[in-house]
Amino acid sequence: MELRTRWLVVACAGLAIGCATRSMPVQPVLSPAQPESFGAEIFDGPIGHEIPLVPDHVAAVIAAAEAEFTAGQAEWQRARPSAARAHFDRAVESLLALPGGARSEPRLAAAFDDLLERISALELDGVRQGGALAEARSEPAAIDELLGETALERPLPAATTAETVAADLARAVPAIPIPAHAKVISYVGLFQGRLREFMQAGLDRGQPYLPMITRVFREEGVPLELVYVPLVESAFKPNALSRAGARGMWQFMLGTAREHDLEQTWFVDERSDPEKATVAAARYLKALHAKFDGDWHRALASYNAGPARLQTAARRAKSTDFWIISATSRYLPRETREYVPMVLAAMLIGRSPELYGFQVGPAAPRVYETVTVPDSVGLATIAEWAEVPIDELRALNPELRRPITPASSHVLRVPVGTAPTIESRLASFTEFLKFRFHQVKAGESLTSIARKYGFSVRQLRDANDLTSSRVTRNQQIRIPDRPAAGSASALQTPSGTGSSTSTQIYRVKAGDTLFSIARQFETTVDVLKRLNQLSGDTIRVGDRLTVRR
Repeated sequence: MELRTRWLVVACAGLAIGCATRSMPVQPVLSPAQPESFGAEIFDGPIGHEIPLVPDHVAAVIAAAEAEFTAGQAEWQRARPSAARAHFDRAVESLLALPGGARSEPRLAAAFDDLLERISALELDGVRQGGALAEARSEPAAIDELLGETALERPLPAATTAETVAADLARAVPAIPIPAHAKVISYVGLFQGRLREFMQAGLDRGQPYLPMITRVFREEGVPLELVYVPLVESAFKPNALSRAGARGMWQFMLGTAREHDLEQTWFVDERSDPEKATVAAARYLKALHAKFDGDWHRALASYNAGPARLQTAARRAKSTDFWIISATSRYLPRETREYVPMVLAAMLIGRSPELYGFQVGPAAPRVYETVTVPDSVGLATIAEWAEVPIDELRALNPELRRPITPASSHVLRVPVGTAPTIESRLASFTEFLKFRFHQVKAGESLTSIARKYGFSVRQLRDANDLTSSRVTRNQQIRIPDRPAAGSASALQTPSGTGSSTSTQIYRVKAGDTLFSIARQFETTVDVLKRLNQLSGDTIRVGDRLTVRR
């Protein structure tokens, strides 16, 4: 109506000018019934060119990328990183695929940078809040709890306990001598009484492991009564950690573990690997038995205290009889004096639980399949492929210190029926997690190292389990290199570009320099400049660099 009004004003002005020469202006009479007829007659036809509404193509592309990011964010929160990264990749690629690239227009450039920052922030939050770098939680070792109980006043065992033990020993003579000693009977009574729930839980937890332990001990020629040592050591918890630093079902100290070929790295601690630790325990117990002239009581005591301490105690006590050596506090610590009768009592209950009032189901072995993972992959990704909870993978692989596989070939246990799917996905998988290590040089600080690699000090502290920012010369600092959508480590050149399919493209992320990229791909800055026709050292987030041709 505003346009029509302006035209009417102009028209009336023209009429007034045209009538100025007449002596008497003629006033047109309008019919009240037809108020629009005058205007319609004068302005019959179009009054100008119609301007079509042109869709905002840039806004539409940005909106589509945002929708992909939102979908990826939802998958990320559901612990489905593979699906999340697929959405993130599509979001980034939709902007990069535009004519002129993602920086051809100011709005695109701003949206692209914001998208990369938000994707990076998600992964950094994952690092800070656990993610791929957080170490698995340990559980208290049973031995610590039991030793606490031995310090308390113990009630006398039931009058029938000694009779039950005597009848048991007469019925089935064990390969390891178990005397009807007062301390042994006392611990049987304690396990039947105040510690009944503890013992029942340990027996139940051990059932899936007993077939494997029994097989290994038979193969190694070790008495089968010893399969119940973990009842006292760890209550069959693979991730049990004692106050002294012993770990695993068999509670190996780190030095002893390394002597028996149990590996401990940033990625794995094989003291928590049920089968590998069982093999090591069987061989260690057999060696101790030989060292102490076939005396299983001293062998068990040395398993707890160490061979050197047992030899010293025997020399000072002028006796090789454990019961004489342990009769006083002069030669052995309380822990070792209590350990042997505690283990012997656990053996009695373990081999005949019903006789002592415990009910256990059949020993059903753990069942699983295995796949060989060639490099570091997050367990969350593998769990997503297999459509199983990540906790199920962690329970099958307790030796993994973190929810990732090692940066080398690793045999991973997976639920039955999932191996083919996982192997199929691994065949085409490229986003392996990468980890670099930096050796601290004189004069360097965690701040300078963090700045060099584009991390915050807090992120490097989290990645290295550091409680402070202090570092020392020659210390190894882990530098995580997170492959994320928008900053993928290496991408194959898309078809149709005219480049060889072996060409590798790297997308620059926040904190990257030509030097850090050259180191990552084992090349030089000069080669990168030549491959990418760069005259200077300036690179920007989102740039695609050819790193290998």
